[in-house]
Amino acid sequence: MNTDLASEEEARDVAEAARETEWAHPSFVKELFLGRFRFDLVHPYPVEDPASEAAAKPFLATLKAFLERYDADMVDRTGEIPEAYVQELREMGAFGMKIPKEYGGLGLSQMSYVRAMALVTSKCGSLCALLSASQSIGVPQPLKLFGTEAQKQQFYPRIAKGGITAFALTEVNAGSDPANMTTSATPSEDGKHWTINGEKLWCTNGTRADLFVVMARTPDRMVKGKLRKKQITAFIVDAKSPGITVKHRCRFMGLKAIENGWMSFKDVKVPAENILWGEGRGLKLALITLNTGRLTIPASVAGASKALVRGIREWAAERVQWGQPIGKHDAIAQKVARLTANTFAMESVAYLSTALYERGGTDIRLEAAIAKMFNTELAWRSVDDALQIRGGRGYETADSLRARGEKPLPIERAMRDSRINLIFEGSSEIMRLFIAREAVDEHFSRAFPIVAPKTPFGTRVKFALTAAPFYLTWYPGTWIPSLRSYGGFGPLGKHLRYLERTTRRLGRSLFHAMVRFGPKLEKRQMVLFRAVDIGAELYAMAAVITRAKMLAAQGNPKAMELADVFCRESRDRIDASFRALYGKHDGKLYRLAQSVMKGEHAWLEQGTVDDVEIAAKTTPVSRPEAREPAGVA
Repeated sequence: MNTDLASEEEARDVAEAARETEWAHPSFVKELFLGRFRFDLVHPYPVEDPASEAAAKPFLATLKAFLERYDADMVDRTGEIPEAYVQELREMGAFGMKIPKEYGGLGLSQMSYVRAMALVTSKCGSLCALLSASQSIGVPQPLKLFGTEAQKQQFYPRIAKGGITAFALTEVNAGSDPANMTTSATPSEDGKHWTINGEKLWCTNGTRADLFVVMARTPDRMVKGKLRKKQITAFIVDAKSPGITVKHRCRFMGLKAIENGWMSFKDVKVPAENILWGEGRGLKLALITLNTGRLTIPASVAGASKALVRGIREWAAERVQWGQPIGKHDAIAQKVARLTANTFAMESVAYLSTALYERGGTDIRLEAAIAKMFNTELAWRSVDDALQIRGGRGYETADSLRARGEKPLPIERAMRDSRINLIFEGSSEIMRLFIAREAVDEHFSRAFPIVAPKTPFGTRVKFALTAAPFYLTWYPGTWIPSLRSYGGFGPLGKHLRYLERTTRRLGRSLFHAMVRFGPKLEKRQMVLFRAVDIGAELYAMAAVITRAKMLAAQGNPKAMELADVFCRESRDRIDASFRALYGKHDGKLYRLAQSVMKGEHAWLEQGTVDDVEIAAKTTPVSRPEAREPAGVA
């Protein structure tokens, strides 16, 4: 065990210090976890601004024409995106989609941007990684949120011309736990620059980047009379700076052409004016940036699933076995139905979350996190079903299918590319922890000190007196049935009534769990995770219902059918999560895991062949001059 790693308390302190604690605007999902069904926050379904939609059309048409010529199978096979493709993207402005026009960008809305990313992912996941990592979490997004006007004037035009950017946060011992970050930044005596030393792992676009956002530890300092340790600061770093090397280009199961690197920063000097937002605010900057950055992946996986629906629909109708198309066989028909309904749900969740962000007046941190978690997991199940429907042809590569004269539907590539989405930009487990922390925050802030064993008696009395008025009105309200009518929703009205009932039940259940477990609730992750899953399903149901209602009003009544099927399946999953909420086997599973890690079940491994460990020899790789973007200063 590495004894230099941060303790549990240190890790929690760093995470809590960076956490957003204020809720300046309402959140539909936060209200769900409090047992309040605020359908007015998501209905009517927010529509895209017509002017923004019209402004994006020429670019989206150009992008689609490019993608129709783009050879995704070649890119996957070679593990490289040719420079000619990248240059063509630069020339159409694809690296500056969201950069305002006054700085040379296209000035597209967030909705138009995620639609573009969905379109790209329907063809190639590696290309989406290149574009989205540069713009969703790379320099442009934190620059938009926290940059000074001088910083925007310096960096925006360069990026708009095609400068590729990267986000450097993760380290060998610091992934979702930034307390273990070792990359440091030290100020010069005159305060004019900082010197960065350290290494970053899995830096997407790092091997091809022109600019980085680098997170680094800066010296401890006093804040309001208290010594703040493990300060993390964000720096904009020019990739041409001496001391930056690519130690290794990482290769993965999927996204074969992703430009992902193990980066070294050795005595890299950065001007002091390149600090984003201020010293010690880097981790909070990263978390806030990800609130918006996470909107890309839900739309991207929906785009990939839409491409699967098209291919599977054609295959299920044309492939004949036992005298009829396979789509007529119930086992396959159910998979086709789920794939289609789930894809509609993914798109509804993605676009609702994005529309709420664009509309303003809504805090979307929980909506974005749920959209990322829910859509990536549903997309994974969907691609698994698609592969099963295609059978052996689903497992066969597109190149092999093409060589045999068959339609090269790239499902095995889609499966390889899809799996990482459950991990990067916050794994499903980290998303659930984040959502759960916010879900119980209202109760923890009001009632946690009352049940915490270390709380002094006087403090308990004080918090009990403060909490009593809230719970005397809130808790009975979770039992009172709603008299609201949903007659205008036709067959979806029954699902809305279920949503209201279940939302109140979820609020009560979280409160009951806190009373039952007290401070130990934060350790009962699986209880919290099941509650999060219920909340995610409720949000998805609300998204598909309100969107289906909108589409039906626009002349597409078939959307109601998709929404109905999704809601029926979602209700079954919700009911199962409630039944399993307290996890009667959780304790045994946990104890078994601990005994496995102690080696007490190593006997089970007998009869296997040990892997031969080979020391990996990595040589720093100089930045390839041939890849310097033309015209990017």
